[in-house]
This record gives sequence, structure tokens and C-alpha cells, in this order.
Amino acid sequence: VQRLLDEYALYLRQERVLALPTRVNYLRFIRSFLTKRFGRGRLRLAVLCAADVVRFVQRQAAHLSPKVAKLVTTALRSFLRYARYRGHIAVDLAAAVPAVANWSMASIPRSIEPDHVRRVLASCNRQSAVGRRDYAILLLLARLGLRAGEVAGLTLNDIEWEAGCLNVRGKGGHRSALPLPAEVGEAIAAYLRVGRPVSTSRILFLRAKAPIRGFQSSIAVLSVVRHALARAGIDTPRKGAHQFRHALACEMLRQGASLPDIGQILRHRSPQTTAIYAKVDLASLRPLALPWPGAVR
Repeated sequence: VQRLLDEYALYLRQERVLALPTRVNYLRFIRSFLTKRFGRGRLRLAVLCAADVVRFVQRQAAHLSPKVAKLVTTALRSFLRYARYRGHIAVDLAAAVPAVANWSMASIPRSIEPDHVRRVLASCNRQSAVGRRDYAILLLLARLGLRAGEVAGLTLNDIEWEAGCLNVRGKGGHRSALPLPAEVGEAIAAYLRVGRPVSTSRILFLRAKAPIRGFQSSIAVLSVVRHALARAGIDTPRKGAHQFRHALACEMLRQGASLPDIGQILRHRSPQTTAIYAKVDLASLRPLALPWPGAVR
């Protein structure tokens, strides 16, 4: 199993050019699929059938969120296509992977409360190196709405101090120049002056413990967020970094920003992505509400 996963990982990296977090998730799901089907026995992909695929997806979907279950099916289709390409299976089992219902615009953005954002930022001990680093990371999430992977991928060359802007590599490798607020710039500068370990790495944020190296993926940023929430005594349904991005959009709505403005700040490539925030724009939705039948006027 490990030898097959190593070969598949190489294919994902060199042929598909997938990001590291995506590759990690794919391999985790495929390892689970192979282990549940073959256990410790001999790995014989040729005996796989559609029933094996459907049964695995049904069991996974029963205890996963629709979004994660959808990722499982995507990973499974990718692996089964790879297995057929390598000649391990003769039939197109990727077509047997069932779809997971995950309707667009069905959910409401889960944002962290403004007061909680202030508490999380205040929880950072800015007298310590780690505290300065974490404070700068959390400000990038809260003030610019960066994704966790975008924060982890920042380099020293991405900061244009004289121009006051930050070059961000977003989804699909798209680059965007964002204005660097003074508060965020001061936090980054404080970390660089007193806090960032001596290193030849050009990655902006480094590990605080040996081995000293740049953040490798969004997982490091997610760890910073989880520790900050716990330190501030905040128990939120979601522990990820994306809730700060949602909070920024909701605060912009409260301040009167339009959906196109928000989409530009968050660098959405499609207006449909930004449209989900219309659900939390209560000020605009209230006049549209119909009177309740039989209610007192």
C-alpha cells in the first residue's frame, strides 16, 4: 500500500501539480479506502468492483460534512483514474463513485464575532517572538481576509514597503496586490525586527522550534488559529482560519460596502461566490420580508 501511495503521490505532484494540502488529503482518503478493502492482506486492485467503491463512500458520507465527503469522492475518482492509467484495473471504476449532495449557497457563512476577533488578537503575548509572529498572522487573516494557505506562502519579497502593498498568491496561482494597512505592516515589521529567527529562508513566517524553516503549508496557520482561540477562551463551532475571512466580509456589509466591493477585496473570481454574503446582510433583507399572514399591523 505504501509503495502504491508513494507512486500516486509522485503523480499528484508532478503530473497534476496539486498543492501540498490537497495531496495530503487525497493520500489520507485513499489509504483509508485501500486499508478498509484489503486490510493487511495482499493488495489486488484488479478485484475491485463498483460495490466496493459505493460502500466506502456511503460509510464515509455518514459521518463527514458534505464538503469533506465531496472531497473524498474527488480523491477517489482521481485515484481510480490513475489506477486505470497504470493498468492496475481494467474498468472505469471512477464512473461508479456516487455524487454527494452539496447544494450551492445552501449554507450561511460562519464568521467569528467582532468581539471575539479583538479577544483573539489581545491574547497574543507581543513581548515574545512567537506572540509577535502569531499577532501578525492573525492580523493578516482579520484585516485582509487572507486564506490560510496564502499566509503560509508569503515571502519576504512579497512585501513592498515603500509602495505599502502586499503581493498575494491566491487560488490557481493568481497574484494580487493588496494595500498593506499600517497596523498590519507594523506587526510584520515588529516580527521581522525582534522575533523572526535567523534563517536563510525567504518564507515570511518561520517555525519557532527546531528545525527552523518556513511554514510548509496552511496547517501551520491553522495551528496558530486553534491555539489563539483556546488561549482567548473562545469556543467556536469552527476552528479554522476562514471564519476571519467571513468576519471581514460581514463587517464590510455592516459598514455599507457593496457585494462587488467585498468580492474585490476577497479576490473572488466569480460574483456567485460573494453572493452568499447577501444572506447575512439583514439591513438589506429586512425591507424584502413579507408580512406574516394574520399578524397585527
